[in-house]
Amino acid sequence: MAPQDMRPLPDLGRLRLLVELGRLGTMAAVATATGYGTSAVSKHLAVLETEVGAQLLRPVGRRVRLTPAGERLAEHAVGILAAVEEARAELSGGAEPAGRVRLASFFTAVEPVVLPMLARLRAEYPRIEVETYEHEPEHTIGLVRSGSIDLGVVYHYSLVPRTVPQELSARQFDEQPLFLAVPARHADAGRPVALSELRDFAAAGWIANSRGTDDDELVQRVCAIAGFAPRIAHRMDSLHLVNSLVGAGLGVALLAESGIERDRIDVAFRPLDPLAGTRRTSLLVRAGQWSWPPIAAVTSLITGTAGPWVGRAAS
Repeated sequence: MAPQDMRPLPDLGRLRLLVELGRLGTMAAVATATGYGTSAVSKHLAVLETEVGAQLLRPVGRRVRLTPAGERLAEHAVGILAAVEEARAELSGGAEPAGRVRLASFFTAVEPVVLPMLARLRAEYPRIEVETYEHEPEHTIGLVRSGSIDLGVVYHYSLVPRTVPQELSARQFDEQPLFLAVPARHADAGRPVALSELRDFAAAGWIANSRGTDDDELVQRVCAIAGFAPRIAHRMDSLHLVNSLVGAGLGVALLAESGIERDRIDVAFRPLDPLAGTRRTSLLVRAGQWSWPPIAAVTSLITGTAGPWVGRAAS
């Protein structure tokens, strides 16, 4: 290669600014997220254009947008930055893990997964501090993406797949079958239910989640396969209330295994046709963060204390 064709490698800090611009959309938002001034962000990105020898930004009104070249470089930058973070995390190993991990989980995973992890953490990794928050998966993804949360416990239904942003990395550790919760007095209450049989419940009131959209979408898709549009009668965040509404004869619901209350005598939980899919639970971090010692330690404890969940985890 001729000397005049050689260019300096792009600065990692400037690559990160480009990624953040693609994610946040404005120079002002990037400045707020990174601590730079808006003019400094603009100057750094102008230098980056010189470093790579291509126009990366184009003006759109009073804002700027990534050009096709800028979008492509941002895609590469996500992988480059993740690889650097992975290498730094590996090189920092050896000492006892220490630091703060901010963890968000959906409600039904807190008691069987997060709490046992916290109990073991005190004994095995006393220098790691975990802050816990309860959020629906949609919110958790945004928090991990913004850097407000370090580790997320999220779920999705196989029939309602969730797209993970490219700058995040997910590891599935659990998969649960689905059940149709019906009043115990209903005919054939204990028998598995085929999707075609769901038409028997076309006139029933269905119960969906009051915060996340996944449960609502699952009900719509499963019922569509059975050939009818469900009537959503109730939206509840509390799974205990969902079980109680079913027991009172006020509706039916689709529940993952961890959401059913087996000691109830007023509710029957009918295993649902496998065609309805499963609920899958994953851990979520920003790409390149898995081997950071505190996250690696918390991850190992979560997958090791998930009880019966781990036995069903997908590879």
